[in-house]
Amino acid sequence: MKLYLRLLSFIRVHMFTLSLAVIFMVLSAFFDSMSLTMLVPLSDKILGQNKIVFDKPLPGILAKMVEKINATPSLEILNVIVAIIMVIFVLKGIFFFFRTYLITKLSQLVIRDIRDAIYKKIQNFSLDYFTQSAAGHLVSRITYDVDILKGTISVGITDLVYQLLTMVFLASIVFYINWKWAVMSLTMVPLVAVPILHIGRMIKKISTQAQEKMGDLNRKLFETISGIRIVKAFSMEDSEITKVGNHNFLFYRIMMRLQRRALILGPMTEFIGACGGAVVLYYGGREVINGRMSFGIFVLFLGALLSLIRPFRRLSEIHSINQQSLAAAKRIFEVLDAPIKVMESKNAKVLAPIKEEIDFESISFGYDDTVILKEVSLKVKKGEVIGIVGASGVGKTTLVNLIPRFYDPTSGRVTIDGIDIKDVTFRSLRTQIGIVTQDLMLFHDSVRNNIAYSREDAALEDVVNAAKVAEAHEFIERLPQGYDTVIGDMGVKLSGGQKQRLAIARAILDNPPILILDEATSQLDAESTRLVQEALDHLLVNRTAFIIAHRLATVKKVGRIIVLEGGQIVEQGTHDELIKKNGAYKKLFDLEFLA
Repeated sequence: MKLYLRLLSFIRVHMFTLSLAVIFMVLSAFFDSMSLTMLVPLSDKILGQNKIVFDKPLPGILAKMVEKINATPSLEILNVIVAIIMVIFVLKGIFFFFRTYLITKLSQLVIRDIRDAIYKKIQNFSLDYFTQSAAGHLVSRITYDVDILKGTISVGITDLVYQLLTMVFLASIVFYINWKWAVMSLTMVPLVAVPILHIGRMIKKISTQAQEKMGDLNRKLFETISGIRIVKAFSMEDSEITKVGNHNFLFYRIMMRLQRRALILGPMTEFIGACGGAVVLYYGGREVINGRMSFGIFVLFLGALLSLIRPFRRLSEIHSINQQSLAAAKRIFEVLDAPIKVMESKNAKVLAPIKEEIDFESISFGYDDTVILKEVSLKVKKGEVIGIVGASGVGKTTLVNLIPRFYDPTSGRVTIDGIDIKDVTFRSLRTQIGIVTQDLMLFHDSVRNNIAYSREDAALEDVVNAAKVAEAHEFIERLPQGYDTVIGDMGVKLSGGQKQRLAIARAILDNPPILILDEATSQLDAESTRLVQEALDHLLVNRTAFIIAHRLATVKKVGRIIVLEGGQIVEQGTHDELIKKNGAYKKLFDLEFLA
């Protein structure tokens, strides 16, 4: 029930659309039911050439109407009925169109809002969330799971209202004509209600399995498509085809289990309804034969009773759809309810451009039972270039990721000019920081738009100047459409050095006073390294910079090098000073150059 109420909260903002839809549902259900009443004069007065006979007194207006019909010639009644039927079906068509259109509009609006809410929440998560959640699973929540919810909105909630209204109108006809027969027929309802509820619980469980399997399939597809070069490099195409095929087959089997249970509800409902109709046919037929009820009234009763099967069957299908949607809603709200560990302060201030220094004050960081950094203290003056070295996994990247608040330290704090970065806005902090990493993120877009990613209004002249400083202008001009060339997913049409220089051009255009270079040349050949290094030299001018390096040659000339070991700073100084110390840095140097 709580999940339903939360889903309804997304509908609340679209109450006008819902209200209009309900109005047309009422009208549509009313005319659907009232169209059956035409069977009475058609059967008794016109086709049977008899009078309408009812076995109990009618209210005044109905009694006068029946009396007038009985006194009117059959041909005149036929003409009137034909006209009424045409009007009814025209109105039914109009009401059906608007009802369906408004329901569809409502469902699409709600699905849009839910997708927006999930994506917004994902964008606000700190990086630690993504270390625990696969991208394919998150994409599956936004696409597959949300699409399942569309069934709850368009069918499970709105169609539920329509079918209940239809049942009310039909039941009122049935109970008015003969409440004893109606009760006798509807005593069979519990026979189908119990299995419907049982099957519904099974469907919810299986649907959860289907959604999880779809997440696995999306994850595998995302990995193999984005990593297609590695797949081909190791000739693993057949293996990956087999793995994806297995995921796909398991999803197919789960979906077939789901469909078997969902489809059995319809025939079960119809059979129970037919049994009730058979009972009424037996007793009602005797009443007609004995002249206590006209054939038309009996046909109306039987028609209304049998028509109740359709909305009742639809309600059983709606129950099945809702159970699937509840499983999807649970997975969606798991994302929406997940805590955001790094949040902007409510009273956050705008951070002024750095004037003095960045200070790491007794920083510690870890997750679960793993300690990454322990009591790290470091002051970096404005304009100073710091090299950070150490073995893999010692916390080099974690340390610099604390500056833009990708993570928050578990203890200690980071300040800029004495201001705790937790007290400033994300935007004012992060616009001061440029990041170039070895794991480049380039978009399936033009060269120009990739360089101007953070400055969408940048003039072409500014983009070109940034590319020139980054040593990228020459190769860009050789591309088929120059700066308008679309570079493919992750820049697949470019070499490693070209992608790296585009990333540097992007940072240059952004013109940040603080720069983080995370292994920016570690995967490049000698010529690409030379070009990228020249671009980086231009980028480093008058900036406060943190350079993470495995290749010690890239930090030999920086003003200060810090060495991390065991999550702590064990040494710091210039290259020459650290070599003379003959400590941790000297060991790293010997491993690289003397091995």
